[in-house]
Amino acid sequence: MKNANDPHKQRLKLSLSAGALSVSVALVLVFLKVWALRETGALSIAASAADSALDLIVSLAGLTAIIYAARPPDEDHAFGHTSAEDLVALGQAVFILISAGAICWAAISRLTSESPVQLNAEGRGMVVMIISISLTVLLLLWQRHVVRRTSNAVVQADSVHYLADLIPSIGALVSLWVSSRYGFASLDSFVALGAAGLLFFGGTRIGKKAWDALMDRNADLELIAAIEAIITNWPGVLGYHDLKSRTAGSKVYINLHLELDGDLSLKDAHAIGAALKRDIISRYPEVDLIIHKDPV
Repeated sequence: MKNANDPHKQRLKLSLSAGALSVSVALVLVFLKVWALRETGALSIAASAADSALDLIVSLAGLTAIIYAARPPDEDHAFGHTSAEDLVALGQAVFILISAGAICWAAISRLTSESPVQLNAEGRGMVVMIISISLTVLLLLWQRHVVRRTSNAVVQADSVHYLADLIPSIGALVSLWVSSRYGFASLDSFVALGAAGLLFFGGTRIGKKAWDALMDRNADLELIAAIEAIITNWPGVLGYHDLKSRTAGSKVYINLHLELDGDLSLKDAHAIGAALKRDIISRYPEVDLIIHKDPV
């Protein structure tokens, strides 16, 4: 029976909880914003509703990727299925960049249009947007907690998208208030341009990280330096060489050669390597470590 405190199992539970919560929040927001759109006719809410619909699609894909990535290694995937996280994160980055372009285009079109926007039932729309912002903030807080604990690329990409959603949501709320009080309904277009810039920055960052992982780029240098420090100071280890690393989703794969006293018995050499591996994995649960022993 597996230990309930197994760090890999805990990280999976956290990732699944973030994925399920993301899908639930997106579904609620779509229904709320569609209703608010019918009541107000506000284009800012229409844009926000469309973005939430995109969030729902992306969140469903992300949850599917987390579940698939959790499958154990098999004959065709000896290193597991965690690269699915990077593939979906790359797809999410593309969606984020498309969203940024669409928001930017819509904002410029509205600013240059000669027909003023007329809004209705602003009060109802503001209530919906306040609920939307509150749910998004709660989701973001949980996603950030999960990312800190798991480094899950899918959850991180989803978090960037929802963070960018806050700006158009706040912009829609402010626009409804300004429209109801002063009759000026173009403010959300300027806010939308800011949201497009934030989306582009976040999408580019997430896309680069996913691409690097798919291309087997070395793991984070700070992580590697910390592991090298553990190895260097480990009792019985005379040195090491050929340390290689790569990432796949939330996993970091490391191979290295330990240099040990050639007069050690096989049992003693194995004990040194096994103890070192246990210590590294206990400190960094995301690491999958393979150690080869070389006699000196």
